[in-house]
Amino acid sequence: MYAKNIWVDASEEKKGKIFNFAKDYIDFLSYGKTERLVVDESIKIIEKAGFKNLNKVKKLKAGDKVYALNKGKNLLVATIGKKSIEDGMRILGAHIDSPRLDIKQNPLYEQGGFALLETHYYGGIKKYQYVTIPLALHGVVYKKDGSAINVNVGEDDSDPVLGISDLLIHLAQDQLKKPAANVIEGEDLNITVGNIPLKEDKAGNVKKYILDLLKKKYKFDEEDFLSSELVAVPAGKARDYGLDASMIAGYGHDDRVCAYTSLRAAIDAKECEYTTICVLVDKEEVGSIGATGAQSRWFENIICEMLAKEGKENHLATIHAMTNSMMLSSDVSCAVDPLYANVNEAKNSCYFSKGIVFNKYTGARGKSGCNDAMPEFVAYVRNIMDSNNIHYQTSEIGKVDQGGGGTIAYILGNYNMYVLDAGVPVLSMHSPMEIVSKADVYEAYLAYTHFLQSK
Repeated sequence: MYAKNIWVDASEEKKGKIFNFAKDYIDFLSYGKTERLVVDESIKIIEKAGFKNLNKVKKLKAGDKVYALNKGKNLLVATIGKKSIEDGMRILGAHIDSPRLDIKQNPLYEQGGFALLETHYYGGIKKYQYVTIPLALHGVVYKKDGSAINVNVGEDDSDPVLGISDLLIHLAQDQLKKPAANVIEGEDLNITVGNIPLKEDKAGNVKKYILDLLKKKYKFDEEDFLSSELVAVPAGKARDYGLDASMIAGYGHDDRVCAYTSLRAAIDAKECEYTTICVLVDKEEVGSIGATGAQSRWFENIICEMLAKEGKENHLATIHAMTNSMMLSSDVSCAVDPLYANVNEAKNSCYFSKGIVFNKYTGARGKSGCNDAMPEFVAYVRNIMDSNNIHYQTSEIGKVDQGGGGTIAYILGNYNMYVLDAGVPVLSMHSPMEIVSKADVYEAYLAYTHFLQSK
């Protein structure tokens, strides 16, 4: 069902499923503002569905449902298939990090009667989009004794919100002459956190008041910022979007919309010939690096461990398992925006409500950094979609010389497995409020489910 609008011939039953699925996803997105929160919520969902921690399982057999966790930021969910893991897997891989503002290690300072936190933006953002919007503070602070303090300010209705101020229009003549990339400089993305001075301090020190507040409420000192992981993200819940409520507006669709649909597919897939995997990774927005990024050896190590618990402890079995596997790199694609249609090439772009998007290649500057899927695998996936009446479309990321982007596809492709990018179209990508179509979200879930069940 290539490039056909889903709503046109959707039955009332299917419309009901689309909207019900969207409700669950909205709750997931509203809670999962950071990688750690996404993993925490995902574990609740999969444990409720009967998945057990791999560490507690000595031997694996067909039908077993297990999961593995890495440093609070990676999650692998697996159902053991009828065939050996060595015969290959059906893998869905998504990233759960999103662009945001990271709080610096020495962030707190006072200026002009205000206490402020310095930030360093994470991932690709338009910096001017982060001023004058409500921000929430999330994260964890580790004390030297190893204890962890969770921070969550700005999400509850009773919480204050934080924010970054902007220059009033009346005095902005010089500012408005700057290029958009420089209207707000990175070093000026400083968050206002207070204005009340410490009562006991005759000098009226506002910073001291904030430190006193943090000590009383969260039990940490200024030096503990050094071992913290605090982020500022848009405050508030994801919402229905449009008068017809056909879309969802929220922070972090890229790429939690594919993470959630992949996770649900991994839970709901039935009678799988091959072992099914959903792996959620971190750091994609900054190059997939580090211990929790897709370039980490963690994924390979877990597959090796699973093979050992299947009775195959040689590294050759891991090589065979990877080579024999097929993967959908579950990541979003840029939908055509009618307000900015000139950046897309119409025939090779994706549109709202026409289903899951397959990107044979991503990249930029002559496909640089892309995976470029093998045509035989694209044909294999097409057959799955058509055989199950799944709405799908193909796309590139804008016109050839316009720009581009990347995913984790090439990293898993390095294992010699078949990999194809597949995800949900998004409007206003990387902004504080991204938009997706509910129909596309549900169709992605169906596509992922049938892929996992493929033989």
